[in-house]
Amino acid sequence: MPYDIQLGERINEIIKSKKVPFYSKKMMGGLIFMVNEKMTCGIHIDKKYGDSLLMVKIGMPAYEEEIKKDVCLPMDFTGRPMKGYIFITPSGFDLESDLEYWIDKALDFNKMTE
Repeated sequence: MPYDIQLGERINEIIKSKKVPFYSKKMMGGLIFMVNEKMTCGIHIDKKYGDSLLMVKIGMPAYEEEIKKDVCLPMDFTGRPMKGYIFITPSGFDLESDLEYWIDKALDFNKMTE
């Protein structure tokens, strides 16, 4: 399984509940969620970490604050972290309220960049 299907369903339900037009797309061995034709969040199984990670695009101001949390990792595919993107480890999205927090962060940033 290239990504956590159950996590994908959870994300799908939360975004639907926000009444935001979106679609999902398989990409980079994972699943991403597109809002306003922009990658907003997604799922990635990180070989180095060895588990499913939640990816969220939150922008640099939020990144600087959130990266300090134990559940957060820089999003790094190429040896250089991608600015404004962050990975969340499973303990950071186990609870629905935690997953919704991260999705809200991503959706809020997406609204700012419309």
